Amino acid sequence: MERKWGKQTGKKSKRQLIKKSVASLMLVNMLCLSTIVPTAAMAASATSGTSTDQKSTEATASGSTSIPSADSLGLQVKSAILIEATTGKVLLSINSDEALPPASMSKMMTEYIVSDYVKQGKIKWDDVVTVSANAAAQVGSRVFLAEGDKHTVLDLYKAMAVGSANDATVALAEYIAGGSEKEFVKLMNEKAKDFGMKTAHFANATGLSIADMPKGTQPEDGKETVMSASDTAILARHIVVDHPDFNEVTKIQSFKFRPTDKSPVVNWNWMLASNSSITNFKAYAYPGLDGLKTGHTNAAGQCFTGTAERNGMRLISVVMGTSSDKQRFIQTKKVLDYGFDHFEVKQIVGAKSAVSGLATIPVVKGSATEVPVVTDAAVNVVVPKGTNPQNVTYTVSQADETARTAPIEAGKALGTITYTYKNDSMPQDQVTTVNLIASEPVEKGSWLRLFFRSIGDLFGDLFNSVKNMF
Repeated sequence: MERKWGKQTGKKSKRQLIKKSVASLMLVNMLCLSTIVPTAAMAASATSGTSTDQKSTEATASGSTSIPSADSLGLQVKSAILIEATTGKVLLSINSDEALPPASMSKMMTEYIVSDYVKQGKIKWDDVVTVSANAAAQVGSRVFLAEGDKHTVLDLYKAMAVGSANDATVALAEYIAGGSEKEFVKLMNEKAKDFGMKTAHFANATGLSIADMPKGTQPEDGKETVMSASDTAILARHIVVDHPDFNEVTKIQSFKFRPTDKSPVVNWNWMLASNSSITNFKAYAYPGLDGLKTGHTNAAGQCFTGTAERNGMRLISVVMGTSSDKQRFIQTKKVLDYGFDHFEVKQIVGAKSAVSGLATIPVVKGSATEVPVVTDAAVNVVVPKGTNPQNVTYTVSQADETARTAPIEAGKALGTITYTYKNDSMPQDQVTTVNLIASEPVEKGSWLRLFFRSIGDLFGDLFNSVKNMF
């Protein structure tokens, strides 16, 4: 492995070196003739600005793989995308940046916000929600709520995530936003911006076309809900990563919304791995698949966001604008097979790991001059199946002096390390940045320690100055 350091900018002139030498001798004379005061000692301190180091490393490939193009799949979709969940790496993309009607896949944003409110303690799963007239008036998929009905957040959430119930979705949206679906939609659009979703716009909590919303509740601007496949995958990834227990609900095959209901709510997702034993669905059941959301309107066609995990790798697929409910699952299988057949995840560095060649980072005004650092998170990359990562480089950026000034607690971020993985058979480089954190604490140095350290530094500079003159 080879380490590359940036060159120090500028060279000291002989005149500067002579001046520094004279200053050093004057200081030594002062030490011999006068009393030392603490304030003078504290004035001398080492400085170190933000710096950047680079390192490159290579790993031997265990084999080479030729990855077929996405076009070779012959997908019958308006758009599609496939990403790996932990890295966000795009593995397949077909027209994935075009904004299209997502239908009920937009409910994933409602699901995310509800789950987040529970996680933050703003609401509870066993809170009781009273159904409004607006919620009860929703059309399409529903559990036939009546105005004044009372149900828990969890029951309504299950009806939304499993049965795609529009009435349950609006009831949850209004509960969170103080009785107003329009106010909840503002939350949806704000969250889309936070996630970096470039095309997404939500008109309602359900994904229904504006014409199908109850009279008097439509948005004034008349803008329909749209989301690209790429944005849909970003949203799905946030669900999977931020709420890893998502599948406790999304993998439910069926359930009775009310104990008195004659028929259960059946999951619209035919590809659930657990459906392998269900006669009507076993032809579509996909090993490892446990979510996420179907969608259908006349404008959107048949859509599906699926996620499956195998051998420690979780993939997220989105297909939009397929011709039938069967085709959205058939096309999804092609997309997921493409990912699992040709890619795998490899770890470059683990969480809380030391970086080879970068054991420490300088500390300012500490009892020690350096502190050991480790990564705060693991770094994974997606590689062609059967190979190891090659051509991995990293760049290190130290934090500024303020952040590196003692006292320093263990776990404090003192810089970042950015890994870049290049592979000719993959269209984009994979770039991941994690923090470098102190692995142990460093106390603030006493004034006496700092003073004598500064004297040592001056004599070191003096010696180097004299050496460089000859």
